[in-house]
Amino acid sequence: MKLLISNDDGILAPGIRTLANTLAKAGHQVTVVAPDRERSATGHGLTLHQPIRAEIIESVFDESIRAWACDGTPSDCVKLALWALLDSPPDLVLSGINQGANVGTEILYSGTVSAAMEGLIEGIPSIALSLTSHTHTDFQPAANFAKVLVTQLAQTPIPNLMLLNVNVPPVSYPELAGVKITRQGVRRYIDVFDRRTDPRGKTYYWLTGEVLEDVEPPASLNLPPDVPIDVHVIRDNYISITPLQYNLTYTGGIHDLSDWRIDL
Repeated sequence: MKLLISNDDGILAPGIRTLANTLAKAGHQVTVVAPDRERSATGHGLTLHQPIRAEIIESVFDESIRAWACDGTPSDCVKLALWALLDSPPDLVLSGINQGANVGTEILYSGTVSAAMEGLIEGIPSIALSLTSHTHTDFQPAANFAKVLVTQLAQTPIPNLMLLNVNVPPVSYPELAGVKITRQGVRRYIDVFDRRTDPRGKTYYWLTGEVLEDVEPPASLNLPPDVPIDVHVIRDNYISITPLQYNLTYTGGIHDLSDWRIDL
């Protein structure tokens, strides 16, 4: 398959290198376009008020891989690749492997998910891949699963256009308990900002906080309640795959508001 790979941790991050090299060695045609530095938690931001530059990168990836470092956001990278750098569209857009989980409501801020979502907006099936640890450094099990998943999609394409948000626990491949299709959970925080004082006596704030992972997501009118939640299954060493879409319309809300009569 022809694959486009990006991320938000930067082009020198070990996660993207492991992913790209593993898929290239499996026989796929791989192109990498990734930020030239870490651009985590940038959401779906685009660069509008300055030029975007991209430089060819050599000696970082497998010799069969074409790679560019872009000074824009993750979404910039995929948009630039699809409209300016690639000769033809890829079969699949992948983003990752991210250092840290992208589960629950955190996906709304995630540059990793947004890069994959940019592919989806352009009509290309996409996968966002994350390793659910900020300290674990072995990305090979997650890359091995990505290879399995890409092979699966080559044989049995996704029936409808969607983004697969994949989170892989930080364990060895034999320790993985399996794969579960999940729904998006809710991640909320307490003590979100740490108030500090600099050496000149001025106050500043550092975004931090403790994660509350067990917040139950609102009930959906269209989803069976027995579908497990992403933040739960990864604790039991299951790989979580949550199908996502870019249409944020709340269908239940349309039903709830159908009787409204608003006079101007």
